[in-house]
Amino acid sequence: MVLIEKGKSVWLLMLGLILCSNFAIYNTNVGNGILPADTNGVVLGSLLDLMILLPILFMLYQRKFTIKMAILLTATGCILARFLIPDDLLEPFAAVTWAGIAIEAALIIFEVLLIVLFARYVPKIIRTVSSSELPVMFSFPQAVNLYVKKNPIIHMICLEAFTFYYAFLSWKKTPPPGMTIYKNSSYMAFQLMMIHAIVIETLGIHLWLHGKSTILSLILLVLNIYSVVYFLANMQAIRLNPIYMNGRTLFISVGLVKRAEIQFDNIESIIEDPQILKKKIPKDTIDFIVRDFAKVDPDMILHFKKPINVTLSLGIQKEYSKIAIRSDSPTELKHAILEGINDRLCKR
Repeated sequence: MVLIEKGKSVWLLMLGLILCSNFAIYNTNVGNGILPADTNGVVLGSLLDLMILLPILFMLYQRKFTIKMAILLTATGCILARFLIPDDLLEPFAAVTWAGIAIEAALIIFEVLLIVLFARYVPKIIRTVSSSELPVMFSFPQAVNLYVKKNPIIHMICLEAFTFYYAFLSWKKTPPPGMTIYKNSSYMAFQLMMIHAIVIETLGIHLWLHGKSTILSLILLVLNIYSVVYFLANMQAIRLNPIYMNGRTLFISVGLVKRAEIQFDNIESIIEDPQILKKKIPKDTIDFIVRDFAKVDPDMILHFKKPINVTLSLGIQKEYSKIAIRSDSPTELKHAILEGINDRLCKR
């Protein structure tokens, strides 16, 4: 696992090399010039790259290994082969690629059934969210887990619901009162700059790539549109979800990127030593700090008695022993946390 952690960028680089090399050999003049008369060996090598090596590298990069993911990635490699390799060269191996497509179709049907099951509970979920005092960022996932068995696909649907809700349906909402984490930074300006860069890149590269490969240009266009939607949604999610506290728990999030529920009676100490705060954040610590143009240090680090679950992108959950926080009102936040800890101690 240590090797995987250190080689994460290497796995990503190798993924890119495999995709680029297989694209180049079949779709460029240079690649066509070096293809031998008997292309079966080359095509077989490409299929092995896309169906076996590519899934392995992707799982190494994600640090997640499951049979379901392996099957899904292998089937995706089969479909990808039909886009990268010309039909006349792929003809001797058509049965293999069609088998991959059949597996992919079966998995898609299964996931659609899960979505239909999820849709049956939507009215109940909406009623539960409406009656909850918690921010939507926290009440919606809790309602989903209440009515639907935990499933990675459901969590991804939940994330997409967040994304489109905040991107298109939340602009008339007023931020609730609470301590924020973004106003003393240039985070919003940084996000707008990223959106501006994506739009310019889309206009430029899409037109150029369209003449080279229509399929790749359309894929890039869809990804860029989704990226703009995601950035808009993330800005709204941060703006509409300040730090929230009730008598027992502190709820904190950084937009759609990560969120955590911190029990006051699980806080062992509050670290404020400037020498510690300036150090590089260790692996057992996650930061709730908005990033912009300059490096910033946390105001405090909360050290827990027991590790807590933090929900990251795509609904992935990881345990951390400490959380580093930087807010717009550090003194007020510290007093509120201490008050919450003292209240829990008094109620024991």
